[in-house]
Order: sequence, then structure tokens, then C-alpha cells
Amino acid sequence: PASKRAKTGKGKEPEGPVIYNSGLTLEEKVPSDIDIAQAAACKPITEIFKSAGFKPDEIDLYGKYKAKVLLKARDRLDKNESGYYVCVAGINPTPLGEGKSTTSVGLVQALGAHMGKKVIACLRQPSQGPTFGIKGGAAGGGYSQVIPMEEFNLHLTGDIHAITAAHNLCAAALDARMLHEASQSDEKLFDRLCPEKGGERKFAAIMTRRLKKLGIDKGNPSDLTPEERSKFVRLDVDPATITWNRVVDVNDRALRGIITGQGPEEARLAEQYKAPHLQRHTKYDISVSSEIMAVLALATSLADMRERLGKMVVGYSIAGVPVDANDLGVAGALTVLMKDAINPTLMQTLEGQPVLVHAGPFANIAHGNSSIVADQLALKAVGKGGFVVTEAGFGADIGFEKFCNIKCRASGLTPDVVVIVCTVRALKMHGGGPTVTAGAPVPEVYEQGGEGLDLLKAGVCNVVKHIENAAVFGVPVVVAINQRWHDTQEEMLIVRDACLAAGAARAVIANHWAQGGYGAKDLAAAVESVCEEGKADFKLLYPDTMSIKEKLHKVATTIYGAKDVEYTPEAEAQIARYEALGFGSLPVCVAKTHLSLSADAKLKGVPKDFILPVREVRASVGAGFVYPIIGTMSTMPGLSTRPCFFDIDIDLETGKILGLS
Repeated sequence: PASKRAKTGKGKEPEGPVIYNSGLTLEEKVPSDIDIAQAAACKPITEIFKSAGFKPDEIDLYGKYKAKVLLKARDRLDKNESGYYVCVAGINPTPLGEGKSTTSVGLVQALGAHMGKKVIACLRQPSQGPTFGIKGGAAGGGYSQVIPMEEFNLHLTGDIHAITAAHNLCAAALDARMLHEASQSDEKLFDRLCPEKGGERKFAAIMTRRLKKLGIDKGNPSDLTPEERSKFVRLDVDPATITWNRVVDVNDRALRGIITGQGPEEARLAEQYKAPHLQRHTKYDISVSSEIMAVLALATSLADMRERLGKMVVGYSIAGVPVDANDLGVAGALTVLMKDAINPTLMQTLEGQPVLVHAGPFANIAHGNSSIVADQLALKAVGKGGFVVTEAGFGADIGFEKFCNIKCRASGLTPDVVVIVCTVRALKMHGGGPTVTAGAPVPEVYEQGGEGLDLLKAGVCNVVKHIENAAVFGVPVVVAINQRWHDTQEEMLIVRDACLAAGAARAVIANHWAQGGYGAKDLAAAVESVCEEGKADFKLLYPDTMSIKEKLHKVATTIYGAKDVEYTPEAEAQIARYEALGFGSLPVCVAKTHLSLSADAKLKGVPKDFILPVREVRASVGAGFVYPIIGTMSTMPGLSTRPCFFDIDIDLETGKILGLS
């Protein structure tokens, strides 16, 4: 269909729905995501990088259909004017999701293939947790997808594996150091850390950072006094203060609590040296919640990433001094493991628009946004009048709040518009409809068009609250009503009218799941017109000078609608420690449920008069934020009775992947 326009984005748009991919036609009964993706014609990635304005020496190819874009491309394009910056967020969803990624991709396809605009999407890399758990992958869906979707949803170019390896190397270094300090004298530690070779000793380059931290201005290890040697070799980590868990990129509830050092040799050493902390209680987190993932997303260069990795605090000494990755001597090695991951991965939409995939932090247990470097690169590549569409995870109460208060604070970039995605189904749930449970049949009221109008009218309060929250940041709102096949015009108009009455600049029905970019043309036109109006007046919610508690209170009361915040004694002590150490100027990154504005996933709509309970607070110093964990929020998801992996297999004759979604 319309092959000339598919290549150039120019020419007359045909009447009626059309998709610009030579392998696809729009079918009334939409096939499965993987059937569409596998039927699609995928352009060589060399065509995609040329269309984006990148040069051959600015990419590293990873097969035929994906490539890493080197940051020197950003440096070359630095003098270009930036394009419009569009953030896609959502309401508090059902556990099934409401199509935010699908909307992001559909919007990009509409702007590029159907309106002839220069556009690049900036999306997160999916975690294997939801891919094999409940939600499935994050390539979009229907006729609005990133392809090849199998590569997008699985290993991609290995960034998450690199993060996992780096994170666990740091954890191994920490446990090994505690073992060696427990079992060796100062002199033995010194001899092994700075061995004598050819009659002289040398400091490893990274050791100079620890010496500087200790105030020791000596370049020759042999010049250290016995007292200086002791200070240099002993980190004296207090096991009770360790905040660095291990990670793995699957949902594994069995790892929410473990005991280390269960091998016979470790047990013997723990007994011999009276060091019970060598067999300590700890746990695993999912890889995408790793601080290293956040560092990748917020770093602005390889050098910046190296500095941030070195500042990551893993625990505190018995004297209360932060112990970081530089102290462990491992930060340089972490950077080596991450050196390729700093470069965004280039892919494409079903209709041939460039997609930069980079970083993948969840928004409920991390800061939930793709990388700064990808956005910087894309904004310069599209240039003046072009569009960059990035996505903030889950509902706007967490993903968009963190986009503004953490990502924009770090990057200096500000959005021209936020697109808030909602569905009739989710709003009926917020109006008091029956619970939606992943893996269970969806209640009929959500699948029968025209039913439950009272529920819908009661539930629009949730999208209204998110519109009001966007206004706090001074960002105009376009609401995308993501149409599902059984939604009626009456239902969607109820939502549209409520959104416009609440102050949305536009509220548009979009059918991109069933019609690709064609179905998002009205949405794209709305986004374009709001950007051109130039009414964004971006502002942060709080200044750096507020205390940690003041910042958290501001987020809780203004964005969530909480009455107040309460803290466990553990959280109180942690905050006091961070304030005393100078971490109080950092923004807050709240880990809480995405299913409600409150900390209780069962409270729908817009809960009132609730208290936000803070269980513990971590300091992600390298990433650059303080990390309060709310209520029973877990940083390691679990698997349901019937996860997605039941449907996933491979055709042994063709090699095609089956059942991935």
C-alpha cells in the first residue's frame, strides 16, 4: 500500500485506513501481536539510520535489524535546534495495562508515515519479568509495534544482561571484602591489595580515589604509616546498613529473602573468625530496579556514567561513613561491563519510523523512564519542527512525576506536551467496577460496550486527577482515549467531555491498535497543534533545598492526594543518616503501587484522606535520588499461577517464536 508515501512520508493520504508496510494489510479481526510482527516487512537498519540522519561511522550493527547509535552522533548534531518533546503517560491502569506503549508507537507512526513529520520514538527496553510474567512485552500491540518484536522483547543488545552482571559483580566484591577483612590482619590485607613486585609497591589507579576520600596525600604505598594502612585497607562495613542486594531479570518470589555464605568453606570461616555477618540475610531485586539501570538512564556520557557508578553507596562503615563502589575498587570494572550499554539501540516501528530503545527502569520500583542520552540524541536528530515521543512508565502519578522531578531535573530538557492514555475499561474499574485480575477472565461489564455507564461516569475522576497533576508541572495535556473494539461512541464521548472540562488542551479518540498510525492521526494532529501553541511553562514540584521529608510530603499530598505521610522507625533513622551525610538535596523516587494513587492497590478512583506509609528509604547516590519504599511494595515481583510463559514456544522447523506478546 502506498509504497512511495511509506518511504518518504509525502504524497496524498489514501481514503480509508491504510498501513504503510508492504507485508501488512489492515484486517478487521486484528491478528495476534506476534503474527502481525512476523508478517511485517522489516527494513534493513541501514535504511532506518539514514532516515534518522545518522552516519555509517556513528553506528555499530547488531544484525540486520538493530544497531547501537554511538554518542558521537549526538556531539555532531549538537548545534541543531531541538524538536518538540512529547511525553506519553497514563492513568492508574488495570493489571493488564491500558496501551501506553502501543499509543506511543501509534502516535509516532501517525506523525511519520501519515503526516510526513520527522519523528523518533524513545522507549525503554522491556524486562524479562513481565515478558514471561503477566503483562507480556512492551513493543506495543496490534498494528502499532516496534519490530522485530521478538528481539525487542527478549535480549535486544544485551544491556539488561550487562546491568545484571555489573550489579552482581559489585555485590560479590562487597561480600568478598567483608570475608577478607574478617579473616586477615591489616598487614596481610595491605600486602595483598598492594603487593610488592620487583621491590616496589604501587596503588591501582582506583585506589587513589579512596586515598583522597581518607585525606591521605601519598602516592607510594610504602610511605603509609601503620595507622594509614589500617584506614586504607579496612572498609569496616556494618552489615546492618548494607543496601546492595543482588539482582536477576525474572520474577522470582523465592529470592525475596535469602541467606548468603551457606557453602561449607564460608560456614567454616564464619565460625573460625566469629564473623556471623558472612552468613547474612539479604535478598534479590529484579534487575530493572538496580541502581545501575538508573545510572544508565540518567548519565549523560561515558565519563558521567563512570563517576555515577563510583558514587553508588553499598552500605556504611561502623563509624557511619558511606562505602561506595570506588572504595570496593570495582567501579572501573563496572564501567567496562557497561561501556556498550551507554549507546542507545536503534530499531523501527511497523511503518518504518526510527525507535531508540535505551534503559528499562520500572516506574513503580524505580524512576520509570528511558535514557537522557537517547532523548538528547533524538531531539537534535529530528531538529526544529520534528517530534520526539518518549514514554513515562505506568500512571502519571509515578512515571510522569519522576519524568519531571528526576529526569528533567537531571537533563535540563522540558516537555512541550504530555499525552495521558486512558481506556474505558480502566475508568469503569475506577468507578467501582469488579476487580480485574491478570490471568483470570475479564468481567463482562468491561467487554460489553454500552454497559456500566454509571461506573464510567464515576471513574473518570481518575483521569481528571492526572490532568490536574500535569497542570502542577505547567505541561499541557492531550488525552488519548485508547479505543478497544467494544467501546461505544457514547462511552468515549463521556470520557472526552470530562477530560476537556477538567482542563485538557485536547481529548482525542485513537484507534491505533486496530489501524496503526492511521488510527492515531487525530491524536497526532492534536499533539502537533498543542506543541505549536507553545503554552508549556514547565516547573518542578519542589526545589533541591527542601528536606527529604518535605519533598516526599509534597509528592504525597499534591500528586497522590494523601492526607499525610508516616514513617517506620527504620525509615526515620535512614532519613536522618542521609540528611547528615548531605544526601538531602537529592530528589525523591517513590516506590509504590501503580494500580492506585494511594499505597493500597485496592483503592480506586481518587482516594481521599489516606496516609502514605514509608517502610524504608534507600539512597541511590550514584543515580542521584533518594528512594522511599511505600507499604508492602516489593522490589522483586512474583509469578502468577498462569504466567505468559505457558504460551511461549518455538516452531522447531521454522525457528519462529510462538506466543510472545
